Amino acid sequence: LFRPDISGMQSPVLVSGTDGVGTKLKLAFQFDKHDTVGIDLVAMSVNDCLVLGAKPLFFLDYFACGKLDVSKAADVVSGVCEGCRQSACTLLGGETAEMPSMYADGEYDLAGFCVGIVDSPKIVDGSTISVGDVIIGLGSSGVHSNGYSLVRKLFDASGAKADDIMPGTDRTFADVLLAPTVIYAEQVKNILRDLTVKGMVHITGGGFYDNIPRVLPSNVTASIKFGSWERPAVFEWLKEQGDLSWPEMLQIFNCGIGYVMIADRATADEILPRLH
Repeated sequence: LFRPDISGMQSPVLVSGTDGVGTKLKLAFQFDKHDTVGIDLVAMSVNDCLVLGAKPLFFLDYFACGKLDVSKAADVVSGVCEGCRQSACTLLGGETAEMPSMYADGEYDLAGFCVGIVDSPKIVDGSTISVGDVIIGLGSSGVHSNGYSLVRKLFDASGAKADDIMPGTDRTFADVLLAPTVIYAEQVKNILRDLTVKGMVHITGGGFYDNIPRVLPSNVTASIKFGSWERPAVFEWLKEQGDLSWPEMLQIFNCGIGYVMIADRATADEILPRLH
């Protein structure tokens, strides 16, 4: 049960999202590191709700395995709890399912479900975006939770080990490749409290090319200056390892920008200092 606070709202609307972590879980199994994928799970659903201007209310998780390993499950749930803390939403409940022979030994799958709320007049849907508006990119922590079928293929082909240091960093491959998805709830809340944002995008599967156009009206296109942001070293490594072009990279990965806001130029000038 959850009692939402709808005080001050003219016409409250519920917003829901569901997602998983995808094949990033395969690396968690391979590296035997399970304390961050729960953050990814929350992030994937919460960030999708945020783009409409919604405040996350509560989260549910689903954990499925062949045979429950209590220690692994506890690590996963600790990550879910941390993700909910970062999102300022309640972990309301969940389901743990044991299904013998459904999953390989030591493996599990995750799904997450977020419900948020937004006042109808304040829904952010991109409809007012116009020529001359400014695109603001919020940095990612790395690959986040998309493109991992390719990431795993390139990692395995490279011959690198989990504890090796990734080139261009002082961190291991395990730490870099399992870095949890950034949850943008606090930044979005701080901006929307005082300022008007016309559109927001969570950069997930399909990268820049598939995600950003979704929020744009048909009469505008996005003009993005490549190189105007710092790209984490993991993307340079993936590009070189896979012999990929930057257009291919931007179709698959977030390449250092995990979330986008679009606002008029005057508002953008006020937003930027608040994000530093």
